[in-house]
Amino acid sequence: MAIVICFHFAFLPIPSNLMDCKLEYAINKGWHIPSGHPRDHKNFKPELFETVVRVPSRYPKTTKSPLHGHTGPGRQSHHPALVYADAEGHILDWPALEMAGAGGGEWQRPRFSELVPLPEGSELFLLPDRLPVGFNSALRRFEPLAADPFAPEKPVRAVAAFISPAYTHLYSPAYRTRSGAPLLPLFAYTAVGWLNGNFVVPAVRIDSDRRQDFCNFDLKLIERNARRRMSAERENRLLQHLGKCALTYGCPAAKNLFMNRWEAPLPSSPECNARCIGCISLQESTGLSATQDRIDFVPTPEEISAVAVPHLQEAQRAVVSFGQGCEGEPLLQAKTLEASIRMIRGATSRGTINLNTNGSLPEAVEKLCRAGLQSIRVSMNSARPEYYQKYFRPKGFSFEDARRSISVVKANGGFASINYFVLPGFTDQESEWLSLRKLIAETGLDLIQMRNLNIDPEWYLDILKPDLREKKLGMSRLLSMIRQDFPHVRLGYFNPPVE
Repeated sequence: MAIVICFHFAFLPIPSNLMDCKLEYAINKGWHIPSGHPRDHKNFKPELFETVVRVPSRYPKTTKSPLHGHTGPGRQSHHPALVYADAEGHILDWPALEMAGAGGGEWQRPRFSELVPLPEGSELFLLPDRLPVGFNSALRRFEPLAADPFAPEKPVRAVAAFISPAYTHLYSPAYRTRSGAPLLPLFAYTAVGWLNGNFVVPAVRIDSDRRQDFCNFDLKLIERNARRRMSAERENRLLQHLGKCALTYGCPAAKNLFMNRWEAPLPSSPECNARCIGCISLQESTGLSATQDRIDFVPTPEEISAVAVPHLQEAQRAVVSFGQGCEGEPLLQAKTLEASIRMIRGATSRGTINLNTNGSLPEAVEKLCRAGLQSIRVSMNSARPEYYQKYFRPKGFSFEDARRSISVVKANGGFASINYFVLPGFTDQESEWLSLRKLIAETGLDLIQMRNLNIDPEWYLDILKPDLREKKLGMSRLLSMIRQDFPHVRLGYFNPPVE
């Protein structure tokens, strides 16, 4: 058994609204205690158990366990062990059960070829009122772990990973939810296990772009640059908002703005014409906390241009993007966006201007293309209109409008992608694949951004009510089929610069 103690790993302050969600955050620093109670360890700090932290890139060599020698480094295994959290919040592995994953309400065994080491910058979550489920290889069945094997009188909790950007997960965590369990907060949940001295997750690096890799952020430089610009541009409300996004919420796009590189955000709309069940900037009557504050003003074209122009002129592989997690729908501010794009292009022809959107107003998209918009990313949870409708709950638009917006950009010579929300067991249903094939063929998509859906998986399936008896291709096979049938379509995670 490997005992892992939860420690803070120098990150950023946590917004107070996140602490209302009752989800505990934990981290593995790779420190194993082969004997003795972890509370006897000199570095034990219980006050840090509920702190958002990051996974370091290297783990110290594990020692051989006195109870289960096969978990040590001397012998390599292809069967990851179940990971669970004990009553005190320590994360442990239990080799009597193999790691399991889930997809569409079914428990599954991830293949060894689908596993990767837990990426740097990932987070581990302890899931309230959810029993971890593993696979008993001797009895050939899945089993919930109902109590701590080393303290049977004490309860346990399931553990999930929130994996770093650029990775697409292949399985959700396997657990059994107790009656009355709270909804999980709006994060993406990935299965996690313990194998040969490391945490492992079933995932694939879908984008080689390293723009949001944790190791590439210089937090001191970001804070210095953000505070310098916020002081120098006190009247620019957009710049002040982005400074808060970088320093308080740790937004990777905002942090890249203050490192003068890659893609920078241009949030612009406090209003939205959809009521997405998984909206991360506004939640009403669900009991969930939004994970960030929504912008509460419409910036002027001058404010937008003052942020965008220096970035486009100076940054490497420069992209500026309307439409961010901290806002509503940018197309509702189409006149402001059009004036901003013209102002930006009047100052510089360098870089890419992109729009992240629900695609609800194709006529507005047409005008933005004529003003100089080069790229669009349309968000979709499904290529099946009925499930799109249930998730987005649109006000005054439909799936067909979103599809038309993609076609409009392509007709104007632009670059088009979809922000495809991935949930294993739903995204890889056969009927979803057939609908996605049709969408690609009809629109001429350039890129599918395979982004993990931030939502409680059971809640999502309960609202959408797909037929879970339907054949599932498996996420790995789905990715292969996309590449095989549409070799010209890129799979990725980020908005690329348009060459």
